Amino acid sequence: MDKISSFQKNHDALAVGLHAQTDKNAITTFDLRFKKPNAGDYITPKALHTIEHLLATVLRNSREKENIVYFGPMGCRTGFYLLTLHLDYRQVLKLLKECIPVALALDEIPGNKREECGNYLEHDLNGAKRELENYLTVIEKL
Repeated sequence: MDKISSFQKNHDALAVGLHAQTDKNAITTFDLRFKKPNAGDYITPKALHTIEHLLATVLRNSREKENIVYFGPMGCRTGFYLLTLHLDYRQVLKLLKECIPVALALDEIPGNKREECGNYLEHDLNGAKRELENYLTVIEKL
């Protein structure tokens, strides 16, 4: 089988930040790298799950909601994938700088009821906010 594009990158060389990964049929995959790969510091499963709920909700309610295809966590717990339609790096960076503060202002986790989530007890709002604050600090410099 062909090796997928994300496995072709040297993860030891990936820095924390925002990376455009692939562009197929007007869909671009963005790598929101919160943690340096293989460095021993990972997002906890509860915070990862909560960030997914927070940022997916905010992105899908943003001014670019029609161009958001998917937002979800990386299994390695170092970040998230954001798939967009017709958005370039500059536009996504601006969107994240707008959406992360909105997510940080939420006092409740969207979709956190038993009937809305397959693992509704595994969340950490404070941990998620710490990770989002740290990531916002990183992308503010880009």
